[in-house]
Amino acid sequence: MTIDWWTLGLETVNVAVLVWLLGRFFWRPVSAMIETRRKQAASLLDEAEASRAEAKAALAEIGRTREGFAAEREQVLEKARQEAAEQSAALLDKARGQAAAAEAGARAALAAEKAAAEAEWAERSGRLAVEIAGRLMARLSGDSVREAFADWLVAEIGKLPDDARKAVANGGALEAVSAAGIGADEQARIRERIAGALGAAPQIVFTTDPALIAGLELRGPHLAIANSWKADLDSILAGIGHGR
Repeated sequence: MTIDWWTLGLETVNVAVLVWLLGRFFWRPVSAMIETRRKQAASLLDEAEASRAEAKAALAEIGRTREGFAAEREQVLEKARQEAAEQSAALLDKARGQAAAAEAGARAALAAEKAAAEAEWAERSGRLAVEIAGRLMARLSGDSVREAFADWLVAEIGKLPDDARKAVANGGALEAVSAAGIGADEQARIRERIAGALGAAPQIVFTTDPALIAGLELRGPHLAIANSWKADLDSILAGIGHGR
């Protein structure tokens, strides 16, 4: 088994960055927030306890002055206990909800950051790979390469439905585009092959476009056959973008 050290290194860097981001932007803020909420809850509990103590003292005073109000005193104390318990429980629930929301937000932000970084790296590596491939392909030239692209062009024309081929043949002049100039003899052979594939002999004008790198494309009012290194590289780059 071969270890891809570049991939391993990038994954290690990703993990390290993720751990650092979690520590700096998630765990510390969330821990601080929870601690603040805990202190607030404790303070409120203390205040509630103080209120309860005041209520008990008031009831004791009432008991000393009015012995007959023992039942009323118990009712007031029970109500105070219930209110304090409800208030503290509500505050704790609110603190837990806020902490959970902060945690979910941090996780979503980290996930979005990671996805954006992965997408950017995929696009950069894809463009670099396509650029390298384009430079290598640009060095390929000669009759054999032109002949191969002519074969592929004729094959693509042959895949067209009969109605489409008739429309192309009767739709006006066609433009045969190559990366470099083509001699008159070779142009004549290509015209003959295209005419044979279409079943007609339309007017064909030959032009050049160095951006194709290599290839032979056919364009017209009712037809556009991309048959070049540039078209293939664009397709590969698009595939890399959709596959990330």
